[in-house]
Amino acid sequence: MLEILQKSMLSKEEIVSLLSLRGNKQRQLFSHAANVKRQQTGNIVWLRGLIELSNRCMKDCYYCGIRCSNKEVTRYSLTHDEVMQVVTRAYEKGYGSVAIQSGEVSSKTFTDKINKMVSDSKRMTQGKIGITLSCGEQSEETYRRWFESGADRYLLRIETSSEALYGRLHPHDDMHSYVKRVKALESLRKTGYQVGTGVMIGLPFQTNEMLADDLLFMKQFDIDMCGMGPYIEHTNTPLYAFREQLPPITERLSLSLKMISLLRILMPDINIAATTALQAIQKEGRELAILAGANVLMPNITPKQYRDDYILYNRKPVAVHSDDDELAALEERLRAIDHEIGYFRQGNSLHYRKFIRNNFYPLST
Repeated sequence: MLEILQKSMLSKEEIVSLLSLRGNKQRQLFSHAANVKRQQTGNIVWLRGLIELSNRCMKDCYYCGIRCSNKEVTRYSLTHDEVMQVVTRAYEKGYGSVAIQSGEVSSKTFTDKINKMVSDSKRMTQGKIGITLSCGEQSEETYRRWFESGADRYLLRIETSSEALYGRLHPHDDMHSYVKRVKALESLRKTGYQVGTGVMIGLPFQTNEMLADDLLFMKQFDIDMCGMGPYIEHTNTPLYAFREQLPPITERLSLSLKMISLLRILMPDINIAATTALQAIQKEGRELAILAGANVLMPNITPKQYRDDYILYNRKPVAVHSDDDELAALEERLRAIDHEIGYFRQGNSLHYRKFIRNNFYPLST
């Protein structure tokens, strides 16, 4: 097996085989990926303070708890001042970056609001805070406007690279088009962002062959960062009807860790997030992902009164202690696995830095 992992490129058949590993061979895979990561980024973990801006969404995706048809959701949207307070506090606490995530809206009011948040966040921190946006499909003009105002990264998850499976996860209309999703990713690349995408792992109807294609899609698209994790069902969604077809929850966790390891091997210098969904399955899920090759964590810094309304899936972890105490505990858990947080650093993708060769435009560390 180690001979296969030493190859510069894995075939689809090899990836499918590696996704089936268990026991000691699975541990060998994780160990190899961890070594690859250590050679690239050392033992530093980058922070992205997650701000769940709004759960208002015009999309009706069959898997998502904040889909527009779910009438059980109490909708909210943070004000500009609330976001600025969170960004300021995060910056003072040593977060090198924040990630602003929301349901998908494309109105002028929304795009203007994001633009002002980005520009004011950069102004307040003298350009030092890194900003990741995850606000769905927008026009190329909107993407460029946000980028020129200071957004550094954009995460737009493809969810699956299988167009057929994509069709089973979304309504069949122009608003939920696989082709439009891919074109949006292409627009982000053209604009100049550090581009991120990701997939759900352990979906109904999904095969290991599809997951292998997902990894090869990300490799071919030449992404700079990835946020992927286990699919966890939400009660008030159409996909919940197929819960009996899901792999066991522990298998979804194992598959997710193997996907992280394989992506690290395929793309050694990208940023890979240890997503919250991993923690929803197992308390130490994020730490397991770090040991399998991930190097980014996204602690939730949304004002607590809103967090219970941004529920994309069942079992969302809820912080019991203050954000400061949660961060201190996270630092301690990372220290226990020989990792440390890269405070006051943006933690930009090495893959992206090589791409621009430090002379396209200035990029902070």
